Amino acid sequence: MSTALEALEQDLQETLGRSVIGLRPVIRPLTIAIVARGHVLLQGPPGLGKTLLSKTLATALGGKFSRVQGTADLMPSDIIGVHVYDAAKSDFEFRPGPLFADILLVDEVNRASPKTQSALLEAMEERQVSVERRTYPLPTQFMVIATQNPGDFEGTYPLPESQLDRFMLRIDMHYPAREDEQGILFSRSMRC
Repeated sequence: MSTALEALEQDLQETLGRSVIGLRPVIRPLTIAIVARGHVLLQGPPGLGKTLLSKTLATALGGKFSRVQGTADLMPSDIIGVHVYDAAKSDFEFRPGPLFADILLVDEVNRASPKTQSALLEAMEERQVSVERRTYPLPTQFMVIATQNPGDFEGTYPLPESQLDRFMLRIDMHYPAREDEQGILFSRSMRC
């Protein structure tokens, strides 16, 4: 008889395997991170399907997916959200940002400024954010999947130890095997 973890992994292998080809080795550590409520740092060259994997994972888990692109001009309020004045109520209303998702993909996290990177720390550690002296809880299943570029790329900032510590796992992704590449090409030709 299989354990609940094995059953979840098998279900994710089947569900994700329909959309994402060649990433079977990545699904097991993702399953562990989901069960342990940890965050994941994906490392690898562009074009391997990290965004598709994250989006498909959120769908498979029945959760909300958000994506943030790390850029030098990304501000903490861009990911957390802002207070907007509502004239009808004569009051400020909080409009949550993309951080309020079950699965948040932070693409190229090390391109974001250190100030924005540090805005993720409270969210990743405490599963909440503080704005204007008020605390907002994040979804119960909140998980950050971040990607990072190699440190020698222009415009990247090194991730501080305090942020690296927030990631439960670092998963190195590699180009798919030849058979998987053929499967990708075959599946694309079937869609056309």
